[in-house]
Formats: sequence, structure tokens, C-alpha cells
Amino acid sequence: MNEVIQLPCMRERFLRRERRSVPAARRFTKEALADWGLGGGERGEDVLLCVSELATNALLHGVPPGRGFRLFLRYDGDVLRVEVHDSGPGVPRVAEKADEGGRGLLLVAALADKWGVGERDPGKAVWAEFATGRSPALKG
Repeated sequence: MNEVIQLPCMRERFLRRERRSVPAARRFTKEALADWGLGGGERGEDVLLCVSELATNALLHGVPPGRGFRLFLRYDGDVLRVEVHDSGPGVPRVAEKADEGGRGLLLVAALADKWGVGERDPGKAVWAEFATGRSPALKG
């Protein structure tokens, strides 16, 4: 029997400020994508890579000691949105020179259809969106 997925779908996970949070974020995302019929293919790997980059940025630059970050996944049938919320100050930016940090955001900008930064109190939410209707690889 085929399971009917009701839209919109949302998942959320709190992750601590520790190295194992990045692979945990990838596993969490991979499970959600599979449940929503979006797993597999090159586009699914793009989503996982962006989750890794956003989680890594949150750990390195956005999460003060003793805190963590939240990963939100939202899927409305057309667009998958990944958001990483942290409580740190500052606005992330794409590196202008090869020797600067910010190369992770360069990957996110290249792989996602849209990305940006929103305000939170405290901190920020960095997000990336992936259109699912135009990519057969994401439709599973």
C-alpha cells in the first residue's frame, strides 16, 4: 500500500555544539528526504552537502559555547527549504578571495536555487531552497 504524504511537511532537530552534529544533521536530512520521496540522485546529494556546510558554519561561527543550533526542513511539494538557526552574532558572507573563509557558502550558493540569511533574536537563520519540480532526481 502506498503511503500518502500530507503537505506541507516539516521536521526540526536541535543539535549540540559538537563535531558529531554535522554527520547527525546529514543523517536526519537523509531520513526526511527518504520519507518524503525525495531521496537519491545528484540533487539529493546537493541538499546533503548544503546541510553539511550550513551546520559546519553554525558550529564554527554561530554557536557560542554551551549552546547548539536548530535544523529545520520544510517541504511543500514544490520546494524543499533547509534552515539552520543559531544564536551567534554576525551575518555570514561568501568569500571574495580564495584564502578567506566562506567557501562553504560559495558551495551553497552554487548548489541551491536560492539562499539567504534572516534575522532571529538572538542570532540568525541561514537558509537554502531547492525546487523539487524541476529535478527528476529529487522526485525519487
